[in-house]
Amino acid sequence: MSDYRCGLVAVIGRPNVGKSTLINAVMGRKVSIVTAKPQTTRHRILAVHTGPDAQIIFVDTPGLHRKAGKAMNRLMNRTAANALADADVILFVTDATHWMPEDDDVLKRLRNVHVPIVAVLNKVDKVHPKEHLLNTIGLMSARHDFAEIIPVSALKQDNLDHLMTMLPPFLPESPPLFPEDMHTDRSKEFHAAEVIREKLTLMLHQELPYGLTVQVERFLDEESGITINAIIWVERDSQKGIVVGKNGSVLKKVGRAARLELKDQLERSVHLELWVKVKSNWADNEADLMNLGYEAP
Repeated sequence: MSDYRCGLVAVIGRPNVGKSTLINAVMGRKVSIVTAKPQTTRHRILAVHTGPDAQIIFVDTPGLHRKAGKAMNRLMNRTAANALADADVILFVTDATHWMPEDDDVLKRLRNVHVPIVAVLNKVDKVHPKEHLLNTIGLMSARHDFAEIIPVSALKQDNLDHLMTMLPPFLPESPPLFPEDMHTDRSKEFHAAEVIREKLTLMLHQELPYGLTVQVERFLDEESGITINAIIWVERDSQKGIVVGKNGSVLKKVGRAARLELKDQLERSVHLELWVKVKSNWADNEADLMNLGYEAP
C-alpha cells in the first residue's frame, strides 16, 4: 500500500450550490440531508469514499454566507472556514447558471489557502444552450488559477466519474485513515436528527426552517427494532403551533416521512416519537448551541 493515497477534500461554496447533493452523488448514498433551502447543512460532516487506490475523505461544510447575525450563522461560517485549514485539496462548488457576489466572497477566502483548488461548475444540466458552458468555463478560468475546472451535474450524476478519477493524485501518499466499511464520521443518532430536520424543512416551506433544530434524546437499538425519541426545539411559542399543526397534522406528517426514510436506511423497523419544545433564542446563544450538538470549530 506504499502508493495508496488518502486525504481530506473540503467541499466549499456559498449556500445552495449543491455541495451536499454532490457528496451524496459521489458516495452513492445519503450522507448529508438536502433541501432547496440555503443553509440546510449546519455541521461539518465527513463522507469517506474508499477505493482500491485511494480513500477520499470529503468534508461537507455549511455554505459560507454574508449575513452572520446570529451565533449559529457565525459558527457555521467558522466551521466552513476551518475546513480549509485541514484540506489537502479544495472543491470550490459554484452554480454554472449564475455567479453571485457570495461566490466572490468565497473566492477571496480561497486566495489565502495554499493547496490545490478545483473549481466544480455544478448544475450544468440547467445551462441552455450548451454553448454557454464554454463561456462560463472561460470566465471561471479568468477568476483564479484553478488546478482544474470540472463541469458536473450532481443531480443527474453527470461527469462525476471524471471528478473522482482526478482527485487522488492531489492527495498525499498515506494508508487509509478510516475502515473500509465506514462511510461517515457521524452517528446514527446524528443522522436521525438530521433526517427529521430535513422533513420539517421540506414541509414547512418558508415558515420556519431556520428557527428550529432537532435533538435526539433516546436511540434504542433492540432486536425488535429501533426506538427514537427526539425533541424539536423552536425559539418562540408561536413557532410551536406551526410545527405541531392543526390537530397535530404537521408533526404526524413529519414523523411518518422521517420514520419511513430511517426504516429504509437502517433496514429495521423504527418507532419514532417527537416532541416540540421552546428554547428562547437558542440560535443566538453559544452555550445552547453546544448543548444542542453544534460543535465549536
